[in-house]
Amino acid sequence: MSPRLFGLLLGTLVGVLAGVTLQATAQEFELNAENGWWPRENTPAGRKPSGRIAVSIAGVGNFTVEASAVRTVRPDVFQQGHFSVFDLLVHLGERGAIRLTYRFAEDMATHVIEDLNGQSGWWYEAHYAGGGFESNAVRMDLYPVKDGTRVRFFREDAKRLAELYAAFRAEVARWRNHGNRTIIPQVLIRGPNWTLTFKDVEVRPFDWRGDVLQPGVVTALDVLLSLGEQGLLAALKLTWYPKIGRADPIDNFFVELIAAGGKSAQAVGSCGFIYEVGESTFRQFKGNFVHMASDVRVILCPEYMEWSWRCL
Repeated sequence: MSPRLFGLLLGTLVGVLAGVTLQATAQEFELNAENGWWPRENTPAGRKPSGRIAVSIAGVGNFTVEASAVRTVRPDVFQQGHFSVFDLLVHLGERGAIRLTYRFAEDMATHVIEDLNGQSGWWYEAHYAGGGFESNAVRMDLYPVKDGTRVRFFREDAKRLAELYAAFRAEVARWRNHGNRTIIPQVLIRGPNWTLTFKDVEVRPFDWRGDVLQPGVVTALDVLLSLGEQGLLAALKLTWYPKIGRADPIDNFFVELIAAGGKSAQAVGSCGFIYEVGESTFRQFKGNFVHMASDVRVILCPEYMEWSWRCL
């Protein structure tokens, strides 16, 4: 499969590397009712960030952060040594490079910036090695950092920021209404010539990325795994890639096969699955389709998820 396709599939941001040969160190995992849907022994682990991370703050300056010096404000989410783009900003504040005031908003389940060098209304964009900046609707304290990550903070349009915050509040309200459970109103899987629709899908954590995330943290990948465990999918295939061409690190699982209801599709050539998840306000490239792998994309209780078959 082409690196361009893989970049779309699970957000590894390697779209610019079309034509580069995939690394031979990939590992495949066949998942079904017989084999089980949970991690086995000796599953691969991602590398902890250890280099310098580039951070740009509009109107303030450009900075580099030593990854080894950063500590997360979300130890409930990240394992030791892993952290988010927001943690980079907190670190800059702690070392006196910027003036930062922030708080954790319970009604949005995320940290918000109240003041950065005397100004409010901040948001961010980020990308991994080999990628480019893109609009996103991912909480900034849940966007994992790898080596090669680039981040820029800027003052967001007031309407757009209000829509982001409203989406976060809607998700938290939905989660609370379900008794603090992740139940997604609609999950769509669109194959080459077929569509499956699932309603009110309850999702549990499978901890496939226990190297990065704390036990019990729910990810976008867990949606498919939960459908499988519930007997609604027949099989999945996950493939782990540590890197693809010049994009290094990758360190993520890719969904290469989905089978259900007598239908199946397996990624081949330039065809495969892409996904998006979130609130309807930010469908597709408005913020829900971002180049972040589903195995580390933390979710709470989104309005929908969609997997779509695409050929480039």
